[in-house]
Amino acid sequence: MNPNQSGYQHGGISLLTGWLPLTAEIVTVVVLIAAVGWRTRRWRSISVPVGMCLGVAAALTARWYVDDQGLSSDPAPTRLWVWVAATAAALAVAVLGWRGSRWRRRALSLLAVPLGLLCVALAVNQWVGYYPTVQAAWGAATAGPLPDQVAADELADLRGTTTATGKVVPVDIPDSASGFAHRTEYVYLPPAWFAGPTPPTLPVLMMIAGEFNTPADWMRSGDIVSTVDAYAASHAGRTPILVFVDAGGSFNNDTECVDGPRGNAADHLTGDVRPYVISTFGASPEAANWGIVGWSMGGTCAVDLTVMHPDLFSTFVDIAGDHGPTAGTKDQTIDRLYGGDSAQWAAYDPATVMSVHGPYTGVSGLFEDTDGTGRRRGGGNRPAPRSQPGSDDRAGIGGHDGTPDTDEKGAATDLCTAATAVGITCDVHTAPGGHTWQFAASAFADSLPSIASRIGTPDRGAPSNDPGPTLGG
Repeated sequence: MNPNQSGYQHGGISLLTGWLPLTAEIVTVVVLIAAVGWRTRRWRSISVPVGMCLGVAAALTARWYVDDQGLSSDPAPTRLWVWVAATAAALAVAVLGWRGSRWRRRALSLLAVPLGLLCVALAVNQWVGYYPTVQAAWGAATAGPLPDQVAADELADLRGTTTATGKVVPVDIPDSASGFAHRTEYVYLPPAWFAGPTPPTLPVLMMIAGEFNTPADWMRSGDIVSTVDAYAASHAGRTPILVFVDAGGSFNNDTECVDGPRGNAADHLTGDVRPYVISTFGASPEAANWGIVGWSMGGTCAVDLTVMHPDLFSTFVDIAGDHGPTAGTKDQTIDRLYGGDSAQWAAYDPATVMSVHGPYTGVSGLFEDTDGTGRRRGGGNRPAPRSQPGSDDRAGIGGHDGTPDTDEKGAATDLCTAATAVGITCDVHTAPGGHTWQFAASAFADSLPSIASRIGTPDRGAPSNDPGPTLGG
């Protein structure tokens, strides 16, 4: 295992289950009780009810905001709202009890607030499975190196060498076609790219993360580099090139990969990223050799970009995406994503796009979604996505109540039906799991052999220094 990988999902202190989240909650409760208990009876009779009321109001307001903004694909766990309420109550206790309190009481009251915020953060993380371990969170916070990461200026020295794993390269892709302000993006180059005097012409997978994202999330939270390296090891070092794109420009900018008030995300992915990967890394320019894999919002993007641009992409994997770009209700979506232009809503709605386009040729797709039953359906004899090492399938709200939002529910079946009607070959695979990064990672592992084959990844039998067959035919 690459030393940079330790602590992502292969071991490390879990933030999803185990002793650390439980200990944080117990300590917070004890500190909050102590802060409240060291007061006079008269103080408690006034301040505690006020604190409780403020806490309930804060929880209700936070829940309303999440629902109004369409921020979640699954309902948040009750634990999250409890800790929001407790944190607001702790703040009220600190403010209301400040006068006349000794420094020790003030210190306890103040300590309860950040502890409450920590428990809120842990509850959110358990909901979505964003950081599986302390080490993964620390790597993201400190911008530590990703698994197999090298600098672009190191690539020339690796030419003609045999590497045990692929390499992840940070790239700054020009935004000349889109004007879209984006963060650092990443490209995974398989071992076969380095063998021989020139790189082989390989296919490409564009990797798109969810609504709240960084381009590194597939690697930090999903730990998929280990999955791709394992695939390369059993295929003579050959995998598609993977490009981890920035579809948001910032962590909380939900573009849904469309062009609009939130930025020209679609133009960036099609007009900036694709030409750059072809010219810089020698990737195939043929649509038949390009696919898109997306998770949550990214899954919606994967379908949308493929059916809108069959001249650029030929296949997609949609992992728990929606029926179409969504930012709240339909009216809210039209306002937020398209500046009130309903024609743009139709232009980016996958079902509408497919019906207007008519028959497609050579386009295929796979939908990976959760069913909450514990049994796989719709995938023939294919196994359910395997769990990532160190993950817990119970993590994430979907694993608790299995209730997706109204736009995600049934999206895979509905879109696959619409796709089949216009000549797109598609399949729906469902498996137990929550709307979490752990499910996204296991779904990717499940789908990788299929989509790698569909975009023409050279056969495992070819020697690693052979450029392989001509792609795109």
